[in-house]
Amino acid sequence: MSKKKIRVGIVFGGRSGEHEVSLASAQAVMNNLDPEKYEVVPLGITKSGQWLLGTEPAKLIASGQSVDSQAEDANQTVTSVTFTGDPTVGHLIPIEGQQGLGDDGKIDVIFPVLHGTYGEDGTLQGLLEMANVPYVGCGVLGAAVGMDKEKMKMIFESAHLPNVKYLVFRRNQWERSPEDILDQIEEQLGYPNFVKPVNLGSSVGINKAHDREELAHAMRVAAEYDRKIIIEQNINCREFECAVLGNDEPLASVIGEVIASNEFYDYNAKYIDNKSQVIIPADIPQQTSEEMRRYAVEAFLALDLSGLSRVDFFIDKDSGKVYINEVNTLPGFTEISMYPKLWAASGVPYTELLDRLIELALERYQDRQRNRTSL
Repeated sequence: MSKKKIRVGIVFGGRSGEHEVSLASAQAVMNNLDPEKYEVVPLGITKSGQWLLGTEPAKLIASGQSVDSQAEDANQTVTSVTFTGDPTVGHLIPIEGQQGLGDDGKIDVIFPVLHGTYGEDGTLQGLLEMANVPYVGCGVLGAAVGMDKEKMKMIFESAHLPNVKYLVFRRNQWERSPEDILDQIEEQLGYPNFVKPVNLGSSVGINKAHDREELAHAMRVAAEYDRKIIIEQNINCREFECAVLGNDEPLASVIGEVIASNEFYDYNAKYIDNKSQVIIPADIPQQTSEEMRRYAVEAFLALDLSGLSRVDFFIDKDSGKVYINEVNTLPGFTEISMYPKLWAASGVPYTELLDRLIELALERYQDRQRNRTSL
């Protein structure tokens, strides 16, 4: 008898500024899952939040469309997917029947490939926890603090991990007293500086400001994406990344260096112009590499992460000091993304990496079942 395949639900798209990046990541994951081991169920989420069963990211990428376009082009009632609400079952049931999910509608494990808000920030993880469905990646707490750059940096500080100097303002503060806030930033951080939405990734909404006019523009842009804005001091630095894999005993990959094609590693440099350089392993002293790898694992544990994370670093060119920048709890998974490339250089090829992530998801799920939920 042949061994039953593991049914994997690939969730992608979503209500995020990183919707299009998610399509490419999802397609790469689907292309590299071993068809002898897994049955893949694509689950696309539109920008308005509808779940579409059987949506194919490859078709959307080829047509240059989002998940929403498939719903519009169908010209019919969209097949939505919901959880049963019964945590003892853990199934996904299409509202219009069980097309594409077999006789019982059961998915063995969810592989979220949702970058940014409503996917990487703990919201999806909370839904999956309530439905008692195994899933790849960290839990609610780790996802939430891993997305919120302000809270992330506060935890880094408590764990004695080195941060660059930063300030955080709420959108209502900015809208109420923009000139006062610009004065504070100029006085405490100077120019240039980086302005970012607190809760977003893939460099969406990020700008580098060289003067007051650019700073005001950057603040307005960041405020369009989130209610909190973080401004970070610029340092003359090189940029590095490290991939982490595991649950309670995580492992760190080799270190990679990113040499951005633009002034900084923005959205265009990451995903569009294909001119940025990646050096793996990075040309740095062994001691510095080990320091980063140690910091990466410490950050992973401090934020209570599990499964996977990519940890980003700076090295000050003037002082040689290492700074931790941020973690990404569901990093890019395209063929050219750093997370799979770092593990490939560490001896774990893409297909094997996906196997390990699914194993870690099921391992964490089984451990969670040991928790008592009543007296």
